Amino acid sequence: MGLDTARLLPAEEASAPLIAALVRRTVEEVYPRYYCREIVDAFRALHTPEAVGEDIRRGGVYGLWLDGTLIGTGTRLDSQITRVYVAPPFQGRGYGSRIMDRLEAEIARSHAAAQLEASLPALRMYGRRGYRTVRRGRWPVENGVVLVYDEMEKSLRRESEGAPYGP
Repeated sequence: MGLDTARLLPAEEASAPLIAALVRRTVEEVYPRYYCREIVDAFRALHTPEAVGEDIRRGGVYGLWLDGTLIGTGTRLDSQITRVYVAPPFQGRGYGSRIMDRLEAEIARSHAAAQLEASLPALRMYGRRGYRTVRRGRWPVENGVVLVYDEMEKSLRRESEGAPYGP
């Protein structure tokens, strides 16, 4: 049981509450190590079942399932990658990379680059994958707190061929 048996599947609308719960639990468990309460609450508020459902209807949400349990998710909207989360007990085992590989391959079919907005917990992983910061964004939350985040981009074209990565 592990990376080889996990299945990354397009999400169905009925799974929106389950995906939202996974994301919100992961934010609640991991993000307090990096951010103050106002920012943690703002991240949790972004990932409601309604927001996830809307992205599922747009056709870009995936769930990573292991033995019938949702352990991760990722979303691709056009060339933008968002909402990549792996449940804490499964982090550091390659599941996030598996999600990213799929999202990048899909984007490469029609775009030269992928973009994303990186939170602090994921910044190092994205850097290892070849993403580079192109600018810094600012998001005012509550009580005068402002989240500063990295807007990142990765070329999906092979330099020697000028062709996109992916299948």
